[in-house]
Amino acid sequence: MKAVAADVAPSMQLALRFCGAAVFFGTWVLAREGRSAFADGTLPSGLLLGTMFALEFIFVGEALVHTTASHAIVFLYSAPIFTALGLQFLPEERLRRTQWLGILVAFAGISVAFLGHAGRPVTALIGGDLIALLGGVSWGLTNVVLRRGRVGSSSIEKTVFYQVAIGAIVLLAFAAATQQTRVLLTLPVVLALLFQTVVIAIASYLAWFWLLQRYLTSRLMLLSLLTPIFGVALSALALGDKIDLRFGVGAVLVLVGILVVNARQILQRSR
Repeated sequence: MKAVAADVAPSMQLALRFCGAAVFFGTWVLAREGRSAFADGTLPSGLLLGTMFALEFIFVGEALVHTTASHAIVFLYSAPIFTALGLQFLPEERLRRTQWLGILVAFAGISVAFLGHAGRPVTALIGGDLIALLGGVSWGLTNVVLRRGRVGSSSIEKTVFYQVAIGAIVLLAFAAATQQTRVLLTLPVVLALLFQTVVIAIASYLAWFWLLQRYLTSRLMLLSLLTPIFGVALSALALGDKIDLRFGVGAVLVLVGILVVNARQILQRSR
């Protein structure tokens, strides 16, 4: 997204990505359930789920305009912390003392990471970093809605459809309102949009929600630790992002905090 942002704004990339995914999943849902697909009581929580999902990606798109990709990826993937906080009221996911310690470590890491300036004054990045962090909050709350709302019991394709359809509508409206609808169809843009639509918005969402229906949310969010590691590394290699030492330390603290939050489930699984 960051690499082709000069030819198509991140918000517009996301809107186009979700439009393609909405057509795919919408066709699937209608073919399988017909016109009564949304009369099963999942619509209210599905709309809330889609709204939170759309907010997450509005924040992601704007963060990529105002900060580096490496900063955006770390702050976005603070989501497991907000998921754990939101789910603590469920008996099977209630936080223990060590998990609260992990949350404190993660928030300390967020604070330290804000000091990393990636070769630019911190004031040039702080706004984008905060927006990316709001994206993490939105993603965390999206998982809470999925776990506690009735939509969590619906089929995978319907769950994803609620998200990508509302995401497409909201992001198209946002891109139009902020005059970010210009699309220059170069080869890199076409390839980027195809990758985002087919691999990310269709294949990876299918896999993720299939897993969410079968495993504890807090345990699965541990897997998301891999994404900021790959994201920061690829941002440095492909985009030339400079990884400031303070930002690196903060990112490590965030990952350690998330690991501590999920340590008990990992040990139980191992045993």
